[in-house]
Amino acid sequence: MLALRLLNVVAPAYFLCISLVTFVLQLFLFLPSMRQDPSAAWLFSPALLHGALFLFLSTNALGNYVLVIQNSPDDLDACQGPSTRRAPCPPPSTHFCRVCARVTLRHDHHCFFTGNCIGGRNMRNFVLFCLYTSLACLYSMVAGVAYISAVLSISFAHPLAFLTLLPTSISQFFSGAVLGSEMFVILMLYLWFAIGLACAGFCCHQLLLILRGQTRHQVRKGVAVRARPWRKNLQEVFGKRWLLGLLVPMFNVGGQVTWRGRILQRRLKRSRAGWMKESLGSIFTPYFWPY
Repeated sequence: MLALRLLNVVAPAYFLCISLVTFVLQLFLFLPSMRQDPSAAWLFSPALLHGALFLFLSTNALGNYVLVIQNSPDDLDACQGPSTRRAPCPPPSTHFCRVCARVTLRHDHHCFFTGNCIGGRNMRNFVLFCLYTSLACLYSMVAGVAYISAVLSISFAHPLAFLTLLPTSISQFFSGAVLGSEMFVILMLYLWFAIGLACAGFCCHQLLLILRGQTRHQVRKGVAVRARPWRKNLQEVFGKRWLLGLLVPMFNVGGQVTWRGRILQRRLKRSRAGWMKESLGSIFTPYFWPY
């Protein structure tokens, strides 16, 4: 448990460091290298268009990242932890997270990069966070490849040129042909590529579960869900005005508490009421009823 809590602190710091390094490289290396053509119009200059696109992707990625942390899944307080034995079992879509030490509604999984549980309230922001993080990393990789190609005069026309770039650059770095800043950019290219592919795969996996109306917790536990139209499942997560949420990072996009959420909340209220009634009955029954 100590290792999980430590990872819950280190992973967000790692993500923020990667984001800061990406901003610095874009601002001080990639953008200045695109302003070398004085004949291009200022409004349609490559540097301005590249900066606007990267700002849009990074703003949505960081904005949804903050919303995932702020909009935690509902702390239902259905039980005080796994050691509670007298409390009735909550609905199958709820789960007690040992790292967060709370019960969440429609629990999916615990994300260590955000340090928070992913559930019904922040699922949409988490999917958009994965989507825009993947796009921002892949776009930064493309900009970095263009920068390295211009600085080192390397052609990436061959498909295997990117795969052989790292071992070739390492040998040239120790021989003094490649500078330290250029070697750092090459290492970041592979890091952006790995993070971009990982986030894209995770985003596609989450969208597939949303279309099925399932969560990762339900899949692991083998809980069967009632078949529903995929459009209703998407609307339950993304809301009616889903297009607005794709353009601007925001929490509530025309959505409201669905009937499934109301049913789960009523079940948990009844379970808490039943637990209190059972506890009070076990205390006062011996005084009012003979043996």
